[in-house]
Amino acid sequence: MSNTVKLRKTRKQVGGSVGQNRWMPTTMTMDSFKFDPQLFVPMKTNKKIDNILSSEGGLMKGTNVAFVGDPGVGKTTVLLDILADLKNHGHKTLFISGEMTQIDMVGMVKRFPKFGSVPILFMGDWIEKDPMIILKSILTQGWDAVLIDSFAELAVAVQDFHGGTMKNAETQLLNLFEKHNKGENIDKVNTCFMIIQQVTKGGEFAGSNRFKHMITAMAHMKFTPEGSRAIWFSKNRRGGEMNKLHFSLDQSNHVGWLFTEPMNMGI
Repeated sequence: MSNTVKLRKTRKQVGGSVGQNRWMPTTMTMDSFKFDPQLFVPMKTNKKIDNILSSEGGLMKGTNVAFVGDPGVGKTTVLLDILADLKNHGHKTLFISGEMTQIDMVGMVKRFPKFGSVPILFMGDWIEKDPMIILKSILTQGWDAVLIDSFAELAVAVQDFHGGTMKNAETQLLNLFEKHNKGENIDKVNTCFMIIQQVTKGGEFAGSNRFKHMITAMAHMKFTPEGSRAIWFSKNRRGGEMNKLHFSLDQSNHVGWLFTEPMNMGI
């Protein structure tokens, strides 16, 4: 359907609704919102990364943070490091892997032993099952922070099982994430999702408008011209330092958060 046809249809619907007094859009005021104050208490790693995750210093509950970047830059490693630190500070965390196997994780745990205590759902172990049932089942208990690696892999699994379009598969996943953002689970936890997402060959973000709308923050991880690695946010509704944070994966058992650099320098 063309935009012109959509516009005509919308005008007709709105005109008919208003004329018959059946439906009108409603507005809200900020004073009418009621939320648990704990929703705005950041989940901290107590590392430098906290300062760019939000203005409060840490990962915020009920949010969705997308991570894109160069192949091999360390997206999974960095996010597992954050997840493990959150777990060590008392938060309930989960890693959902659509790509890795149990054998793949052995090598990572040898280098980063603290990853060994993070609960992991390997979607490949349930290849014959409905992926939406598997995801709904594991998420229903309620988790503070969940790492998705990757959104594209989960969407492909849903499409392969259910058929239909990729857009429909993405919508099913996003509806599920939104439900848990709102705390609609057994423990009534406002889940934060850290989502690794693919980029196009041109380096552009790949995702539907719905995905872009739901994302609270967009982080980029890239190799610098000097050969180091850096992470920064191009969008963050929760504030935080809008600088590049350089990091190293040379350390044993943790990501080395090095130094920040203004965004107008380097990359």
